[in-house]
Amino acid sequence: MANSQNKSSSKKNNLESSKHHVLSEGVYDRLPILPLKRAVMFPKVSLPIAMTRQKSIEACQAAYRKDKWILALTQREETDAEPDVNQLFEVGTLCSIDKIVRLPQGGMNAIIRGHQRVKLNRIHSNTLYYEGKIEAYEEENTMDDKSFMALMEEVRDSTLELMHSSNDIKAEALYTLKNINDPLHLLNFVVVSLPMPSNEKQELLRESTIVKRLEAIQERLSNELQIIELKRMIHEKTREDIEQQQRNFFLTQQLKTIQEELGTGQNHDVERFKEDLAGLEITDQQLKAHFDRELQKLERMHTGSPEYGSQTAYLEFALKLPWNQSTKDSFDLKHTRQVLDKHHFGLKHVKERIVEYLAVLKLKQDAKAPILCLVGPPGVGKTSLGQSIAEALGRSYTRMAFGGLHDEAEIRGHRKTYIGAKPGRILQSLKRAECNNPVFVLDEIDKIGKDFRGDPSSALLEMLDPEQNVKFYDNYLEYEFDLSNVFFIATANDLSSIPLALRDRLEIIEVQGYSIEEKLEIATQHLIPQQRENHGLSGKQIKIDRKILPDLIQGYTRESGVRQLNRVIGSLMRSKAKDIVEELPSKCLIRKPYLVERLGPPKFAHETALTQSKIGVATGLAYTPVGGDLLFIEASLHRGEQKLKLTGNLGNVMKESAQAAYTFLQSFYRTDKEVMRLLDEYSIHIHVPAGATPKDGPSAGIALLVCMASLLTKRPVNHKLAFSGEITLRGDVLPVGGIREKLLAARRYGVSEVLLCASNAHDVEEIDKAHLLDLEVTYVEHMDEVIRAALLNANA
Repeated sequence: MANSQNKSSSKKNNLESSKHHVLSEGVYDRLPILPLKRAVMFPKVSLPIAMTRQKSIEACQAAYRKDKWILALTQREETDAEPDVNQLFEVGTLCSIDKIVRLPQGGMNAIIRGHQRVKLNRIHSNTLYYEGKIEAYEEENTMDDKSFMALMEEVRDSTLELMHSSNDIKAEALYTLKNINDPLHLLNFVVVSLPMPSNEKQELLRESTIVKRLEAIQERLSNELQIIELKRMIHEKTREDIEQQQRNFFLTQQLKTIQEELGTGQNHDVERFKEDLAGLEITDQQLKAHFDRELQKLERMHTGSPEYGSQTAYLEFALKLPWNQSTKDSFDLKHTRQVLDKHHFGLKHVKERIVEYLAVLKLKQDAKAPILCLVGPPGVGKTSLGQSIAEALGRSYTRMAFGGLHDEAEIRGHRKTYIGAKPGRILQSLKRAECNNPVFVLDEIDKIGKDFRGDPSSALLEMLDPEQNVKFYDNYLEYEFDLSNVFFIATANDLSSIPLALRDRLEIIEVQGYSIEEKLEIATQHLIPQQRENHGLSGKQIKIDRKILPDLIQGYTRESGVRQLNRVIGSLMRSKAKDIVEELPSKCLIRKPYLVERLGPPKFAHETALTQSKIGVATGLAYTPVGGDLLFIEASLHRGEQKLKLTGNLGNVMKESAQAAYTFLQSFYRTDKEVMRLLDEYSIHIHVPAGATPKDGPSAGIALLVCMASLLTKRPVNHKLAFSGEITLRGDVLPVGGIREKLLAARRYGVSEVLLCASNAHDVEEIDKAHLLDLEVTYVEHMDEVIRAALLNANA
């Protein structure tokens, strides 16, 4: 108890002693003034001061030479380089100069110690520095000693706690703080040590009431302690989330957490995505929950992290997909037919299939879209047909080329965790189409590659299966997308190149090559008007005689489609345009002489029907990628060890057909001694002209047999006949393909009658009767019928 009383008495005495005035004698009427930019001097505190202004240096030197006393006043504005007396605060500190150090650059450093608060009373004029008269600035204490001491101890404890917790205050000050017994010295030391703006420190210096100064300091200490505690909480919170992350990320996370605590800061990307999500009007709750999770993931990311960019790109793509957007179909069947006929001539089966689908869709709105595959030679309009279908249905159109595609990720996309990941081109195309029911052309599907990167055709199995594409899964999207409303149209040149599993999912529609008659109509109705418009010509400036179009088609093109024909017509248009620009005399109607003059002689020579019946010569019919053609087969007897010799670049199947025909003839004429003698003594040489052109297939079987039968019986083959059919060893005639092209070629080249297998009758019925005028078709089932119909009498 006695010790406590002694301690209190000691602190009281210290307080009284701290009030002792240095100005008791009042001898400082002209005291040099030292303006301070940022610092505020307090009694009992020493500070180093760096001086560069000449007035400050002169004042400091004058004071140091005289008695080392100087008045430290803080500037009102820190930016004033040469403040006048009015720009200085009136309340300052009487200081003594402990030490001065002159610098080589011309400046000066000084250590000054504060002694007493004073007030500037009057200014004395001095050209070198400011001088002033000062008076004491009394301290007031309205608090009882116990309360004052309690408040002082609270300030001391708070300051110690702050120094232990904060890195902003030097730890060396702890020792000084613990050993200060003078209350005012403690008060001033705390103010100087706190990180406070100079204007707030000046207010504390000006405050005459000690209690208010203590309360203000304690409030400031409490605020600093709260800030340190908040920093500690922020540090703990962020440390749990960002273990072992880089320092930058740690600091930015702190900033984000501070913004969350203060309720400030806003991610505009997240807000924009939320608006986009609301605009989608998604009814699928699972899909909405998926997007909510992805948005929450984006909110937790910092904008500077690499994951933020990939997550933003993902949401940018996913929210732009047409989840519910679809176009309205046009159910006008008459309009659909008109649009399809406007852009494409022929293609009856394809057009009827589109009209049928539209009729079903009109009756059943949720009918699944068909998956068609248009198979045919190049240039017949398979790809452009997709655009016409889209226009007829009133749908968007998109196309994806599969030629040379090797990577499965092109279809299914990459997982978004990979750097540079992208969605599959299927969903990218739907995003561009801006609807979930476009007409989607899968071009050149038979040319898909396959290597170590995967098998894209296998990825198409799910996409092109009506039972599975309701839930098509893209690796990048990581959610199922409904493709059942998409009208897929695949195109291919070679059906055999498409895997069986994929082919089974397609509705195959064969798009055959155009006949000469169809090409005439296409050139007249489409190509010539289009090329005339493209070259800026009118109908009065150029006309192409319809009579020369067959020569143009057969002599300068050899194709199933019309691409080359379109180029040749364009060449004529350019030649005519040049004549018009150069003002050369030329007629507007293009006839055959102009054709030869501008395009040169015909580039392709076509076979024509035989004009005379001959022994050992028969006319077969061939199917080529560019249409049908005549195939002349010649046979001759010669002596040799090889009983049957075949030349003319024939394939294995065609050779086997010739061997089967030879064997059948041996059996068929086994009772004819003359024929058997020839077979025993001679060899048969069969040749098919145009040896540079490979030939194969079973359809020349009956033509080969007729040719050899004519040679052995010395009966000429009817030159008006052409043959197409496969044979067996028993002499049966089997059906073959390419009937349409073969019959059109037969009529084109002057053949009067064609012998076909009876099973091919349905193929003939599908051909427009107008294309078969003046052509008779005879159906046979056995080779004896063929021999009777084909061979003439020996004297004919």
